[in-house]
Amino acid sequence: MAIGDRKVIEPGQLQQLLDALWARGYRVLGPTLRDGAIVYDEMSRLEQLPRGWTDRQEAGHYRLERRADGALFGYAVGPQSWKRCLHPPVQALWRLRRADYGAAAPPASTAAPPEAATTAATTAPTTAPTPAGASTAQAEETPRFAFLGVRACELAAIAIQDRVLLGGAYRDGHYERRRRDNILIALNCSEAGGTCFCVSMQTGPAVRSGFDLALTELLRERHELLVEVGSERGDELIAGLQGRAAEEADLAAAAQVVARTAAHMGRSLQTGGLKELLQANLEHPRWDEVAERCLSCANCTLVCPTCFCTSVEDHTDLAGETAVRERRWDSCFTLDFSYLHGGSVRRQTRSRYRQWMTHKLANWFDQFGTSGCVGCGRCITWCPVGIDITAEAAAIRDSGAAHGGP
Repeated sequence: MAIGDRKVIEPGQLQQLLDALWARGYRVLGPTLRDGAIVYDEMSRLEQLPRGWTDRQEAGHYRLERRADGALFGYAVGPQSWKRCLHPPVQALWRLRRADYGAAAPPASTAAPPEAATTAATTAPTTAPTPAGASTAQAEETPRFAFLGVRACELAAIAIQDRVLLGGAYRDGHYERRRRDNILIALNCSEAGGTCFCVSMQTGPAVRSGFDLALTELLRERHELLVEVGSERGDELIAGLQGRAAEEADLAAAAQVVARTAAHMGRSLQTGGLKELLQANLEHPRWDEVAERCLSCANCTLVCPTCFCTSVEDHTDLAGETAVRERRWDSCFTLDFSYLHGGSVRRQTRSRYRQWMTHKLANWFDQFGTSGCVGCGRCITWCPVGIDITAEAAAIRDSGAAHGGP
């Protein structure tokens, strides 16, 4: 086969694909059932997929329900995104042990100990300098990931993170190591969530690029999977799977799956002129209205597949024997995130919500040439009070008059 070719396989043959990935040294992550949700977790058996389950999502609402069929991928998206693997919530930057130097830590000019010199890798330019003698956290082997079931909106989110963390003059070395040599097995959506609006953002539901293999689940007289080759690595993986060449009827059925999903989006967002609209309405009264409901809990940024803000913390143990510097996810919804000497820049909830929404849908274009939103709807589903970014944008658009600001 070649890139762009398609094959039809039986669902059971996915086990052969999992086995082949593990045999090649990949850590396979895919959708599994845990804690009342569909989450991405390590998997090695086909039985771990959420066969026969779907999710019902609305603003502030997520529930699992049984399906009437045995679909393996009959759900929308869960609370987690692949960002957890590529840009993890906690990333150790370096560690220092007093025992390596005797009674006291060395002065800054002291050379690194032999074990640090042999294992330390280059620290990303985006992190603070590593103290002399500190062992960088890259001494730990970076896993090779294979992601199973990556939706079109999630492929778009990974592409955005690539642009943010790898596209400029300062490349994030930690992200780069985790992103390198991934295998992405994408999935054309057969189920639109109640909060999905990827059609509005032109990011789905059909996958178009950036994958090694793409699956479309076909629930006809026979339960089958249409597999499309997207790379040479994908071609190599699928070569070992028994199947038949896709026919026109198979391609038509797959196109119908995507078309049906696109027609049943739970939300929509009018994107024309949205950037200019938000930037012209920094003092709109709607910001006060949403602030009355917003808890500043940061759920929306934590579940977002593109948010990338972090803070850096230093920790020592109680005995003063070890020290570690960690990078952790942070959010523009926290007071400390914009703290400068004398206080926080964004003291009010209205300013923090405005910062998040206008950055996501408007200012991101000025920084990175794209929207920061892929229409996955997670921020709507997982907001405790059901704040809807599409409804907030529509409310500002419907008001007519512009309310500018500094």
